[in-house]
Amino acid sequence: MAIVCKSPAEIEKMRRSGKIVRQVLDEVAAMVKPGVSTMDMERAAAKKIKDLGAKPAFKGYYDYPCVLCTSVNQEIVHGIPNDKRVLKEGDIVSIDCGVVLDGYYGDAAVTVPVGDGQNDTVKKLLKITQESLYKGIEKARIGNTVGDVGAAVQEHVEAAGFSVVREFVGHGIGTKLHEDPQVPNFGTRGHGARLREGMVIAIEPMVNVGRPGARVLEDKWTAVTEDGSLSAHFEHCVAVTSDGPVILTQ
Repeated sequence: MAIVCKSPAEIEKMRRSGKIVRQVLDEVAAMVKPGVSTMDMERAAAKKIKDLGAKPAFKGYYDYPCVLCTSVNQEIVHGIPNDKRVLKEGDIVSIDCGVVLDGYYGDAAVTVPVGDGQNDTVKKLLKITQESLYKGIEKARIGNTVGDVGAAVQEHVEAAGFSVVREFVGHGIGTKLHEDPQVPNFGTRGHGARLREGMVIAIEPMVNVGRPGARVLEDKWTAVTEDGSLSAHFEHCVAVTSDGPVILTQ
């Protein structure tokens, strides 16, 4: 495993790409309402990325066809935008976006409620998943391990009665979209790769209301919950620094 630590100048470049990701996510999230299609969101994101002078990270990556992943309800990750997929009152949609700017990547995700028709379980799912991301970020400190990050996420999620997806994990990021180390959203404190100054990791809890199992649909991309329960996904890129964790996709 070759973990690449970044210089302060490289982290600054990653902050710029991260800022563009956040601007795209903010614009697309603001569009989310009943009647909007996931392809409407895709077109807006593609235009915004271009207008901001970056390139999409996902489109063409292993032949993925779009700039966004839009995963609705029981879809966990890697949902492909589609004109026929029209959002309805009470849905939730995960929006995952990556860009590359000056050779450095940014990657982040949010899950957004559609309208106001969500029940208490769904509201709790979104709250707990987002909180678990910040529990993981808090552990992204020099000398800790990826197991410390994953355990913090897992403990918060499971204490709330939800489950953490095992098949998909966070990752290092830098001049490639996916670098070492892998960053699972579960684990044992003190185990796994040790965090060093200059590492940048994408922490991305994927949390199911029901059981943790996932399966991939025939399109070879869209991952859904095995039991059909709802799933939420939040992600930030985080630099490990002497001042503690620094979120690059704020």
